[in-house]
Amino acid sequence: MSSAFVKEEDYQPLKDVAPNMASLLIFLKRENGYPVRELHTRFSEKHGLEVHEMSDGLGYAINQNQQWQVVLD
Repeated sequence: MSSAFVKEEDYQPLKDVAPNMASLLIFLKRENGYPVRELHTRFSEKHGLEVHEMSDGLGYAINQNQQWQVVLD
């Protein structure tokens, strides 16, 4: 059976992931189907947030609401 068919109760949006690196890594592994690792951390002047650049090609940061968000800059 394809993993594209996910039960609605199994879906978890990024904003609902606990604001810590371990939880983000578990979430990204489940979403991508393979382990994702942190490449480096930087500070985004544009967003005023610490951004964690990950091996999936995206940057993730914890916003003012203590929720993960994708940062594109």
